[in-house]
Amino acid sequence: PICFFEASDDQAARDRRALQRDLEHAIEADQLFLVYQPFLDIRKGRVTGFEALLRWQHPVRGLIPPSVFIPIAEESGSILEIGDWVLRKACQEAVNWTQPLTVAVNVSGAQLYNANFVQDVHKVLLETGLSPRRLEIEITETALVRDFNRALATLRRIKGFGVRIAMDDFGTGYSSLSYLRSFPFDKLKIDKSFVRDATATHGSKSIVRAVISLGKSLGMTTIAEGIETIEQLNHMRAEGCNEAQGFLLSHPVPVTEIAGKILELRNGFKPAVVRNAMAS
Repeated sequence: PICFFEASDDQAARDRRALQRDLEHAIEADQLFLVYQPFLDIRKGRVTGFEALLRWQHPVRGLIPPSVFIPIAEESGSILEIGDWVLRKACQEAVNWTQPLTVAVNVSGAQLYNANFVQDVHKVLLETGLSPRRLEIEITETALVRDFNRALATLRRIKGFGVRIAMDDFGTGYSSLSYLRSFPFDKLKIDKSFVRDATATHGSKSIVRAVISLGKSLGMTTIAEGIETIEQLNHMRAEGCNEAQGFLLSHPVPVTEIAGKILELRNGFKPAVVRNAMAS
């Protein structure tokens, strides 16, 4: 007899293979789309840019979260085609924004080590007409581990175009300080796990303070990810963090709502409870 766990594992494997097949056709089937979450200058209360976030609307399964399909794309190799689509789409849409703000695009390790990546970035910028100064490439520490010197050579060439480079999820890897010493990142994104605990535990508070101080001394912008409470935002402001991103400020929005989001936050961030009180 087949035990339950064997059958369950087998079914999960079949589901994963089915998703992989569907994902390979998701671009041509027009099932992928981007949403954008703003970065807010904490001091000025103004939007400085948006991060492009990928979504997959499956015709049968509905909205599939990136945490499910991105690992499948990386395992199958389709992440290269998908990553190129995201970069191109984000640049195409950002060109038409009402203000020339930054658009941040996440880049996988597979893209970073692809021989054509530098050429692909240059080509997208030329074809879309987006100013390189408006593009920000986000790289995680784990993407640098495979071949650090090769990754740095690639990032230097891209930075040479005028593109900004951000280290995402800073503090979760093992070689953060050596990376910062070797490459002039433009932005450090403080991982949300530290931001979440900074108001509760002394350890996380000390780490956040150290990262902000380090970023300041190296001339890098620091941004706190995952801001969900006023307390967290106020803490990051008090510590001298430059920017914030999270659900408190805004959930990711479709491109059609970007202009409205910029206007909404233009005169300084006001949490929903304050906005509602002012409207009543």
